[in-house]
Order: sequence, then structure tokens, then C-alpha cells
Amino acid sequence: MSARNPEYDFAWCPGCGDFGVRRALEWALVDYTTENETPHSNNVIVAGIGCSGNMVHLLEGDQPFGIHGIHGRTLPLAFGIKSGRPELNTVIVAGDGDFLSIGAEHIGPAAQRNIDITCVIMDNGVYGLTKGQSSPTSLFGATTTSTPFGKIETPLHPLKSYMTMGVSFVASHYSSKPRDLAKYIKMAMDHKGFSIVHVQSPCTTYNDTYDILKGDRKKGIPGSAWIIPEDHDPSSRQAADDLIDRPGVPLGLLYKEDEPTLEDRQEDVRQKHPGKSVADMLETYATGN
Repeated sequence: MSARNPEYDFAWCPGCGDFGVRRALEWALVDYTTENETPHSNNVIVAGIGCSGNMVHLLEGDQPFGIHGIHGRTLPLAFGIKSGRPELNTVIVAGDGDFLSIGAEHIGPAAQRNIDITCVIMDNGVYGLTKGQSSPTSLFGATTTSTPFGKIETPLHPLKSYMTMGVSFVASHYSSKPRDLAKYIKMAMDHKGFSIVHVQSPCTTYNDTYDILKGDRKKGIPGSAWIIPEDHDPSSRQAADDLIDRPGVPLGLLYKEDEPTLEDRQEDVRQKHPGKSVADMLETYATGN
């Protein structure tokens, strides 16, 4: 890493779930560019502040464009990029502390507009980069560096929030299955509209949830991650809501709705109300004799 990017001196903790997400994102980008016969420079990765933000610098091989933005503002940055260059495959990488705290105010408007961007959200339940403070998804009563006597706020349920705000593609997975995760990230990129892939990505230093997700028979832990049944209908909002209400972490595609994107709606307006020519606009200023 330092040989290719000597100006960045950082490293993820050993075993960090973000390594798996990085590999999945790389595979998804390769598949996407190969299928669409486009160069990697047609991809843009927008990151916020947090451990997840290092994803911009850690990608290997041919590089997409990368923007390491400010905390919680990945969606406005991505919106600007997509508005100016709609042909680019614009992908957000962010964490629960970035995307779901100060950044949460931007999710609703993005969903209402159905902006054609993909969000890969790494949820470790803490602010890992700043030493393990409580995040929006930390469990009630969790002891962290900022809640030494236990968290007193109700934890946010990201999947329910996405569905409530009208996100048109919602998938859920975890970092220990990068090959499977890559498939859903690629599906999100192919989706025309606002897509979110929410990933459980354990923090080995401040919130190691590997055993809870995967299970450990020796410790008597059953594992909270479960695969979404093959007969699930992702076009049904009610079916998606029913899965989300089940305990544990669903793995797979929860919801997908095909509807016009913001760009589609703008083009529809342009077709119905074409702009005036220069001659027509000048004519409006003409005065009679």
C-alpha cells in the first residue's frame, strides 16, 4: 500500500471486515467494466470520513477516480458528480457513523429523486477510526469509549430506514463472504436508480461481531446471519418488510423496484417543455412599432 501511495501512511487493523468489502468491490468493478466494455476511469468512488474512507486509496489494479470527501456528505458529492457526468458509474463507500449519523439527512432526498448511484455501507456498530465511540447502530446498553455506562439511545435499524425512505434497491450482506457480496454490489451497480448494499463489517478492535454473525458451535453461538430464501419476491415491499422484521442479519437482495431515475424525469420534462431557441427568446424582447 505504501509503495503505491507513499503519501498515505495508514493500515486497517488485522482482520478488519473492510478488507473483505474492498475485495468484493474490486471484483464487482472488474465485472461491471468488463460487461459494459468501459475503462475503470468511468467509475468514481466517493468516500466520507472513517475507516471505510480508506477504500479510495486501497483499491488495487486499474484505478477508478476517487474522492475522499468530508464527514457525512458522500451523497451530496455523488449527486453533484452524477448530475454533471451522468454516464459515470458513481459508487459511495461509507460507514454507519458517516452515512447514518450526520449523513442520514441526505438519504431521503436521494431516494425521492431516485438518483442513479450505488452506496456500499460498512456497518461495524462503532466509530472505529476515532477509537470506538457509540454509533447510530450500536446496540442499546453497549459499553463504548463514549458510553462507559452503556448506550442510552435506541439503535437505528438501517434496513427499515432505507425501506421507509423509499430506496429502490436494498441488499444486505456481510464482509466474510466477499464473492457473494461482490455479486450484490454488481447488481446494485446495474440497477438504474438509488441502490444501497448494507454490509456488516466487524471491527476487530472495538466491536468484534464475527462470532455473533457466523456462529461458533464450541461457544454455543448459533450465528445471526441467515440467507434470504430463494422464493423471496424482491419486488414486494411487504415481503421485504417481513424479512427485515425477522431477527438476525438477512443475506441477499431484499427489495428492488424499477422506476424512473431523476435523469429520466428530467428528460421527460425537457421533451414536454423544450427550451426556446435564441431567436425565440430575442423575439420576446421585441417591441411593436
